[in-house]
Amino acid sequence: MIDRRRRVRNVPLAGARAAGLALGVLADAVLGDPHRGHPVAAFGAVASWLERRWWADRRAPGVAYAAVLVGGAVGLGALAERAAARPVPRAVVTAAATWAVLGGTSLAGEGAAMAASLSAADIDAARRRLPHLCGRDPSALDADGLARAALESVAENTADAVVAPLVWGAVAGVPGLLGHRAVNTLDAMVGHRSARYARFGWASARADDVAGVVPARVSALVTAACAPLVGGRPADAVRAWRRDAPAHPSPNAGPVEASFAGALGLRLGGRTIYPYGVQDRPVLGDGRAPVVTDLPRAVRLSRAVGLATAAFVVAVVSAWRPPAVRSAAGAAAPEAGD
Repeated sequence: MIDRRRRVRNVPLAGARAAGLALGVLADAVLGDPHRGHPVAAFGAVASWLERRWWADRRAPGVAYAAVLVGGAVGLGALAERAAARPVPRAVVTAAATWAVLGGTSLAGEGAAMAASLSAADIDAARRRLPHLCGRDPSALDADGLARAALESVAENTADAVVAPLVWGAVAGVPGLLGHRAVNTLDAMVGHRSARYARFGWASARADDVAGVVPARVSALVTAACAPLVGGRPADAVRAWRRDAPAHPSPNAGPVEASFAGALGLRLGGRTIYPYGVQDRPVLGDGRAPVVTDLPRAVRLSRAVGLATAAFVVAVVSAWRPPAVRSAAGAAAPEAGD
């Protein structure tokens, strides 16, 4: 016997997810991040409070730390979806969560501000701004070094702050949106290879690697497709990704940064200085080293990748029907001849 009420209910809820994602992208484009009371900042404050109480130079406490915080975010998302059981409330909740976790407008704004400071030859202002984009040590970088650091950060964060939330939102709704943002935030806070976090942050870093596997490859593909918008060729982006990304120390940053390098006709990578040490990263791409004027091109590419990904996931979610709906429709067909 077919539950027709369930069949009718599942279809608009799938549409509500697509509508919510689209509205959330629009809200991020128009409003950007809230200046006060940002949910991600609130999550970070809770994570900092818990770290002060649970930190130990061992992996086990770090595993518990990541599990509690990520599990709490996913659980909150599941409760929010359950409370919003009808299509319109579900779309509103999804839109609010999407807006809260997306960082595309803020990322583009920071990249543009960095480009403006460098164009004005205000190195001190650019060094003060770099920590808004990445965790590198700005004191040892000149203008071109700051441009390269900012450009690589724009590329990596296009995947982390734009593409990945949209992919996880499409797959898992509000729990996916909040869960991914929790994982990515913990990786930024404790996932780096400093003396303090090498063991405690291990679980957070590995969780972020796993969560980013598919979104990073989606980012690389969309970047290649958008290459002509910044004067590049898709084939160059794909070649740099396939050839150079495997040597990168990050399994997910590699494909994204390499595809950006190929799309922009640049050479990224090399010596990278962090407050906790130096990494000699592999060269990505075949072109020249980046200069200040390349940063606005990278920002344009980041915006294009974000918009193209949003259009793609909204279209896919809109067209998707749950298996229960498809099977119910198929089972209902013979009734017409009874």
